[in-house]
Amino acid sequence: MTEPWSPLAAAEPPVAPEPPAEGACCGSGCEPCVWDVYQGELAEYRRALALWQAEQELLGG
Repeated sequence: MTEPWSPLAAAEPPVAPEPPAEGACCGSGCEPCVWDVYQGELAEYRRALALWQAEQELLGG
């Protein structure tokens, strides 16, 4: 019996976001700051990575 198809089964792991370039933050309290945006992207990446890893474990990968 074959395993059911899953879009995550063949997917590559998510790619971590790039941190802001040096000097990208101007230090004037922008809302949102480039670091705030990066932290949000990093949190989403970590969530996606955890889901991907769980899927791989379920599939025996």
